[in-house]
Amino acid sequence: MNTSALHAQLPLTLQQTDLPALGQHYRGKVRETYRQDDQLILVTTDRLSAFDHILTTIPFKGEVLNRLSAFWFERTKHIVPNHVLDVPDANVTVARACQPFAVEVVVRGYLTGSLWRDYQKGTHTAYGLPFPDGLRKDEAFPAPLITPSTKAEYGLHDEPISEKELLARGLATPGDWARISEAALGLFAEGQKWARSRGLILVDTKYEFGKVGDTLYVIDEMHTPDSSRYWMADEYEARFAKGEDQRMLDKENIRQWLIRERNFSGQGTPPPIPDDVRVDLAAKYVAAYEHITGTTLTLEPGDVKTRIERNLREKGYLK
Repeated sequence: MNTSALHAQLPLTLQQTDLPALGQHYRGKVRETYRQDDQLILVTTDRLSAFDHILTTIPFKGEVLNRLSAFWFERTKHIVPNHVLDVPDANVTVARACQPFAVEVVVRGYLTGSLWRDYQKGTHTAYGLPFPDGLRKDEAFPAPLITPSTKAEYGLHDEPISEKELLARGLATPGDWARISEAALGLFAEGQKWARSRGLILVDTKYEFGKVGDTLYVIDEMHTPDSSRYWMADEYEARFAKGEDQRMLDKENIRQWLIRERNFSGQGTPPPIPDDVRVDLAAKYVAAYEHITGTTLTLEPGDVKTRIERNLREKGYLK
């Protein structure tokens, strides 16, 4: 793809917002959340986090994530309701405020990423799941697995947790966990089916859920390159047979670059990220969006913050 727009946006990326008129403010790793009564205004920034550190910003990342989440929420609303009420700007979702479950529901179709690293070290038993010996990197599981983790505040580490421990800690009731598990596997099956039709493999992903009364909602984001792994489907078998790394269109690219080029996997101070690496990752995120949606993303360099404020005013969310 032509990366001129990505280069032009480097000095204009959205680092953060400060809009107190929108309500009570919470800053996450990537999103700025503003709450007014039972409504949330979620601004997806261009911040990039990996290994529990905020590293840099990536051109148009927030727009890609927000647009792609909106696409997937619309495609999967027949499986489980979602929190989306409105999308007034490319970087903004207005959402129903739910009582969130303090657990990240990770569904995995393949042995890769952090689970592969844990498998090599023998620390993969934290999930309480049976893993046979002798599995290979990037090998498909017979059926997708749920490997939950705790949801930590920024600066702290998410920790793997078994279903037994999750229930013992009261992070969900048995009934709610059964519903969450069913919903997560249903969403993942739908995601894998659609991704395959678009020439991709949805390898694994993270879901978050919340409740309003007794109604379960999927919240946060869905099937984005930040929360999911995507591989090129037509190259999978040959690369797996040769033991080669898969061709990825997701955040694992920056994790692997940090490990390989900077020997960094979360310890100490993160290294600076060169502009060419930022642009390369942005191009992969845009490619993922265009593969998945089948549409071309028209990128317009400019001041994202000013555009967001203008659109929120036009839609009546900001006075």
